[in-house]
Amino acid sequence: MGDDDDLHTKDLEFIQDIITRLSENSFKIKGWSTTLIVVVLLFRTRDLHLLVAFIPLFGFWTLDAYYLKLERRYRSMYKDARTGNKDRDQFEMDSSAYSVDSISKLMLSKSLALFHGTIFILLLIYSVLVFLLWLFPKLCVVL
Repeated sequence: MGDDDDLHTKDLEFIQDIITRLSENSFKIKGWSTTLIVVVLLFRTRDLHLLVAFIPLFGFWTLDAYYLKLERRYRSMYKDARTGNKDRDQFEMDSSAYSVDSISKLMLSKSLALFHGTIFILLLIYSVLVFLLWLFPKLCVVL
């Protein structure tokens, strides 16, 4: 019985390690997203280059949602392993059998929408202001 308990504990540790790596990757994605957007804004030479800042935003937002999808799959797997689900093979790390929300739905989840959505809104406001200053250059004197 002791060996089975040790194997069960080891299986749970393996799954938890994967979940930890996925959440660390999500954290790094948020850092890279912010960094690249700031770099694009700092080195833009024309106002049209401002639109390029939306590319890394949506790219990293999608990638972050993908990692969240994988993390939720492995959390479901962890729950099955913890409760001793007989349908799951021990030490099987294929999470494709677990269904979670789609990537597009996860992009609008609270955790991702608050971070990436805030950046999107700030970029949008900044873009509108730059466009208005380009459209009405005399407005720049007033401000």
